[in-house]
Amino acid sequence: MNYLTLENVTKSYGEKVLFQNLDLQISQGQKVALVAKNGSGKTTLLRVIAGQEGAEGETSKVWVHRDIRIGYLEQEPDFFDEHTVLEAVLDSNNPIIVAIREYEHAMLFPDETDTMQKVITRMDDLKAWEFEARIREILTKLEVSDLNQAVKNLSGGQKKRLALAKLIIEEPEFIILDEPTNHLDLEMIEWLEEYLQQARLTLFMVTHDRYFLERVCNTILELDQGKLFRYTGNYSDYLEKKAIRHDVEASTLDKSIKLFKRELEWVRRMPKARGTKAKARVDAFGELKEKVSRRRELEDLQIDIKGQRLGKKILEAHNINKSFGDKKIVDGFSYKFKKKERVGIVGPNGVGKTTFLKLLTKDIRPDGGKVVVGGNTVFGYYTQAGIQLKEDKRVIDVVQDIAEYIPMEKGQKLTAPQMLERFMFSRKQQRVYVSQLSGGERRRLYLLTVLMENPNFLILDEPTNDLDIITLNVLEDFLMEFPGCIIIVSHDRYFMDKIVDHLFIFEGKGKIRDFIGDYTDYRAIQKEREREERRAEREEQKRIKEVNQPQKQGGLSQEERKELKRLEKQILKLEERKKEITAAFNDTSISTEKITELSKELSNVNEELEEKEMRWMELAEMA
Repeated sequence: MNYLTLENVTKSYGEKVLFQNLDLQISQGQKVALVAKNGSGKTTLLRVIAGQEGAEGETSKVWVHRDIRIGYLEQEPDFFDEHTVLEAVLDSNNPIIVAIREYEHAMLFPDETDTMQKVITRMDDLKAWEFEARIREILTKLEVSDLNQAVKNLSGGQKKRLALAKLIIEEPEFIILDEPTNHLDLEMIEWLEEYLQQARLTLFMVTHDRYFLERVCNTILELDQGKLFRYTGNYSDYLEKKAIRHDVEASTLDKSIKLFKRELEWVRRMPKARGTKAKARVDAFGELKEKVSRRRELEDLQIDIKGQRLGKKILEAHNINKSFGDKKIVDGFSYKFKKKERVGIVGPNGVGKTTFLKLLTKDIRPDGGKVVVGGNTVFGYYTQAGIQLKEDKRVIDVVQDIAEYIPMEKGQKLTAPQMLERFMFSRKQQRVYVSQLSGGERRRLYLLTVLMENPNFLILDEPTNDLDIITLNVLEDFLMEFPGCIIIVSHDRYFMDKIVDHLFIFEGKGKIRDFIGDYTDYRAIQKEREREERRAEREEQKRIKEVNQPQKQGGLSQEERKELKRLEKQILKLEERKKEITAAFNDTSISTEKITELSKELSNVNEELEEKEMRWMELAEMA
């Protein structure tokens, strides 16, 4: 079933054309991601599809299937400020949610028995009781806990999580997401990733989370110079196919340039004959000229700012402590940083990661212990909030207020305009006011202002939010070559895995554990520990059951013997299916979509097999 069709969709702001004559189709079950550099119009395209902005031109067409529910998560969700969290969640046309809303209202007037009986009957008819429990489960997963809190008192991150919870609760068939992982902690992201992998969901999203692209998506669209390029498969497929496209483009461009030169010579001779053939050739030259003039320029971000030398003593924490009231943030933390350390910081939202960074930079004082900063240590601190850029300032003025030129490696210097060009701000864009920049462009400008201070100790607090994948790739390359120290707080698992050598794990109550390895290593160990805890819990429940219910005479009951035989057959079938899936992976002609489908099925088979084997062992021991 076709869910969405775009035909000849065009959008521009003033003289800037974001995209022109775009065509797109999304069918039921597809999981499509849109990638592009900041300022290309990703969010605008989502808004056009969601019906919040109109397309331009008489031939533009945006068609969405009328019989499906659409859920749209904006970057900055908008709620009615006077609503409570619960009222905001229940503000929906979904019949089940309407019934729950009526029930919650009726609970305020329990003496009105007729009304109460009606809403209870409706809840029964719609089987809404389980749905209400699911609402509370989803809100808990996304750490939306105080249901009576006014929406106007929520932070930007809390509003984003509330909007995501509301969208999931409404269970739309077609989900449109704009940077869904921003403001989520790592466990929330993994939970959302698992939810979005459901086969029944159709998805169109903008995200910089490359593990999301790898594990959730089966189609990636790239918006490049106003045109859409479609790649079937996940992120690794996209990288491979994009590299091939660029090779082909380079070859074609080389041929076009040679042809352009020949045609240029011909046109300059200004032939007097203006017959049909001559005119056609002049028109063709015009098209060729436009094609060559659009040749791909070097647009990648370049970072090679000179870093100051670090001294022998860099940064030391000696038994530092910090609390806010009864809440312990740091309890007896000690560490001496060494040259070229790359440390990631992991922990749930609200555990005190940003406070910890401010302790290290001496922005706040510890309650006990001390922080010693080396004499040559220069911090470059990229904060979540960023700097408050003046909206009425031009981009070039923001940079020149910091420095007219920047020292580079090998004694070279760059002027402020040259530096901005390396950060993908063309000379024309440098004259643009800050108020006209996209969220990602503002982040990129802020990153430049941090690096211009020539730091040798970088502290990056959520640096990946709103940055495009091109910027992220080059930033990662720079960080891997950076000669100083780096501390990163990030919910971007791909970014963390690529950069860090070890982690500071915030375990709560002020405890910080040093873990050698990257985030994927940490989660693998953590998940194995969780599995062991579940096994131990099942064993304990079994032991308690055996103590409270003494073994029956004669072993198993007749019903249990039947169950044992059923389990043996089911386990045999699951093992056969596991072999079939494993064998299917060896087929070189298998499609990417089939690989993704089989991988999910294999995971489900393994889980079911483990569960049935545990039950079989339990019954076998009783027998």
